[in-house]
Amino acid sequence: MLNKIFIMGRLTRDPELRRTQTGTPVASFSLAVDRDFRDKSTGERATDFIDVVAWRQTAEFVSRYFSKGRMAVVEGRLQIRDWTDKEGGKRRSAEVVADNIYFGDSKRDGDGGGYSTGYHQGGSYSSAPAAPADPFGGYGAPPADGDQFAELSTDDGNLPF
Repeated sequence: MLNKIFIMGRLTRDPELRRTQTGTPVASFSLAVDRDFRDKSTGERATDFIDVVAWRQTAEFVSRYFSKGRMAVVEGRLQIRDWTDKEGGKRRSAEVVADNIYFGDSKRDGDGGGYSTGYHQGGSYSSAPAAPADPFGGYGAPPADGDQFAELSTDDGNLPF
């Protein structure tokens, strides 16, 4: 069986950090996620508002570094919960239980960093440049003649295949 979900969107509110009776941290927040297609009549994209729950170190990470409007990438699983409302009616809701959460923007774009850093449930941080500052990936500007591809000056003829 496979239950894996990846979503990317902006937080609709600041994460709410709580603790269970045993002291386990749990954070809940909601992401506004645009759909990939546009409505034919209006030309606008519909937005889904998806509830997310994070536990333990991931909950502390998201509550410390994320706030309303910040872009987040969430990796996790979909969970369906059945519950009873105040009037005794049976209800059902879907939420994403986050395994990993990453920044989806840079410090310049959001409030936060030049790197896309996330917290993994296993306790390690990962970081990689969100986007190279140089559009040519750190290899400098294109050749002066405007061609983005340059001729290699040496070719030893030894191909690995």
